[in-house]
Amino acid sequence: MPRLGGSYSTSELSRKSGDIIAEALRRPVTITQRNKPRLVLLNIEDYARLVRRSDSRSAGTIETMSDSLFADFESAVEAYAQEDETGRT
Repeated sequence: MPRLGGSYSTSELSRKSGDIIAEALRRPVTITQRNKPRLVLLNIEDYARLVRRSDSRSAGTIETMSDSLFADFESAVEAYAQEDETGRT
């Protein structure tokens, strides 16, 4: 991802929106509110790249696992246990 550009307050965004948008098309800019970073304005290509790279993992429980995934899980646990037993002898 490109480095962050400038940092602008929300009141600056109101006054200089055209300039800030032009900069955001080149690199992400930070928008602050009460001197705290609140938003990042970035072009659509950078956003799409971030979305593609995002983590798609999810958490669940054994109770919510599909039957086929649970069977794979059981097989993996059994294989691990067998490897552990053969390694101890």
